[in-house]
Amino acid sequence: MHLAEATWTDADAADADIAVLPVGSTEQHGPHAPLGTDFLTAEAVAERGAERYEADTGESVVVAPAIPVGVAEEHRQFTGTLWVSEDTFRDYVRETVESLQSHGWQRVVLLNGHGGNVAALREVAARITRHSDGYATAFTWFDAVDPEAVAMGHGGPLETSALAHLHPELVHEDRLDEAAEGGADGWGEWEQGVNLSYDSAEFSENGTVGDPREGDADVGERLVDEAATALSALLARVSERESDLPEHR
Repeated sequence: MHLAEATWTDADAADADIAVLPVGSTEQHGPHAPLGTDFLTAEAVAERGAERYEADTGESVVVAPAIPVGVAEEHRQFTGTLWVSEDTFRDYVRETVESLQSHGWQRVVLLNGHGGNVAALREVAARITRHSDGYATAFTWFDAVDPEAVAMGHGGPLETSALAHLHPELVHEDRLDEAAEGGADGWGEWEQGVNLSYDSAEFSENGTVGDPREGDADVGERLVDEAATALSALLARVSERESDLPEHR
């Protein structure tokens, strides 16, 4: 059930105790890809994974509206990028999950589409689990796909492939050469295992990392399908998992 499309009476009648909360970001993805890339892809994986789980198990899942702004100050020099502090982000996600739990959807998977959210989501999921009657865990969709299939980058082959499949009208194919030529080969400036850069503008002229010309809609379809399958398996495990924490020793 997609919560944003349901009436409150539909939501009240839903026979579900598990929910998926897509979380993304509104940030630059080079001159060729939309600012909403991270939440658009997270929404799609959440919807498809939930549908697959429901088809496989006969159990219902609530899919909440996506959180579209995340921890993205590293892209602040590029117009249109929005960000909040980690403290604000954690509080917002936690309180959103608490509202889901108040309606009986006690188990929540935070479906993430942005690398900058990872640490904060892991922390907030642990806090929810430790200090509420429910359970939460974070799942970053692109961590679940074959790393050999296509390079990640930023606005690079992986994200461009996913968008070419999900929202081809939003990919500016006439700007792919520009994106590649003004982009960077890798993320940051590294020395002794330390990334000396904090902002993407320090190493990428236009924000792109990787060559988006390697993006392919067929590859994107395969990646999204793979991530949806992984989410379905995760939902099954979360649904069955004992959520009680070990007693104090």
